[in-house]
Order: sequence, then structure tokens, then C-alpha cells
Amino acid sequence: MYKRQVLHDKNNRKALPIWIGSAEASAIIRKIENLSVARPMTHDLIISIIEKTGYTLDKVEINDVEKDTYYATLFLSDNEGNVVEIDSRPSDAIAVAIRVDAPIYVTANVISNGSVSTDTAKDEEEAQEFKKFVQSIKPSDFEKLMKDNEHHESDQ
Repeated sequence: MYKRQVLHDKNNRKALPIWIGSAEASAIIRKIENLSVARPMTHDLIISIIEKTGYTLDKVEINDVEKDTYYATLFLSDNEGNVVEIDSRPSDAIAVAIRVDAPIYVTANVISNGSVSTDTAKDEEEAQEFKKFVQSIKPSDFEKLMKDNEHHESDQ
């Protein structure tokens, strides 16, 4: 059975729904709700391995989507500045990241291909502002822009 994990941007304008397995969903919920277990679960084990080998989890990046399948990368670093990138399913990456409060980033192409708007009123307002801006542009504005650009290029 699959559950849906929804990531939101800082301004709560976009949402990225990702389908995840029930085991990963349970692991995420356990951490969010601070539920403890007697023995380390898989994602706790992963963090332990990362730390015991001298690395820290710097960030998680959800960086690709292809045919409704999302891809993620764990970014690890050691004390000498060496960085290791590890391919991961986003659900596992999220479950690991929240255990050490590592930031979770989503690349622009994933946002554009997989996110949905959560603030249609603000989207409409911005669309109307842009429409007004485009309608206010005059041909002379482009002429001035071209002259300014030529002036800057001759300074270099």
C-alpha cells in the first residue's frame, strides 16, 4: 500500500506530492511524532552508518522525475571536505534527512514537472501583474534597452 507525502515550499505556494511505501511513511511519521522504538529501524541504521564512517548528511536533493518516478540524492561530507553523492528514493531520502534535520531541496525541473499550486489567488494576482507589465511595454522601451546594452558592451 502506498501513501502520499506532500512537500511544501517555504512560502506554502507549491506542493510536491510524492507517493511512498507504507514502511517509509511509517518511518517518517514515527520521527515527526517522536515515537521511539526498541531497536534501530532502517533509516536510523543508515544515519548510524553515515556517522560511524565519519560523514554527515549535509542535504537531500529531489532532483529528477521521469514517468511519475522521482529520484533523489543524499549529499554526505567528511571533515576533510570530501563530498559523496548517493542515489536514493525520495521517500528514503526524506526519512533519513528528518532524522538529522538535514535540509530537503527540490530542483527547478522537478518543481515545474511535478508540483501543484497551493495558492491560486496569489498565482492569479501575479499573472495579472505580469499581463499589465507586458501591456505597458512600448517599442521605444526595447530601443532604449538595446542602446543601454550597446553602451555597456563598449565599456568592457
